[in-house]
Amino acid sequence: MNQLQFSDCVQTCMSCSLACANCASACLKEKELEMMRECIQRCLDCADICQLCARMEQKQSPFMHEICELCAKACDYCAEECGQHQHEHCQQCAEACRRCAEECRKMAA
Repeated sequence: MNQLQFSDCVQTCMSCSLACANCASACLKEKELEMMRECIQRCLDCADICQLCARMEQKQSPFMHEICELCAKACDYCAEECGQHQHEHCQQCAEACRRCAEECRKMAA
């Protein structure tokens, strides 16, 4: 695994974390807040896990592969929920999560 792969995955994780945080924040402003509750929770969880994954990758932790697998699962879980909503922020988050899940699976392999 080369440094470029690490760098790409770290960047993707951080971008995904930001997209998830932005989505959760925007969801809190939606009129149908109750309908957005699950989306908000998944986004917040995914944002935290993506940040953890990026930190583990940066220091090349021995737990990196397991964290990357977990991150891919969290991203899939978040993308599944966000993809059901038509809001632009949800669609952007779902796409960021899909990209991150793909990168994390490469790192975990």
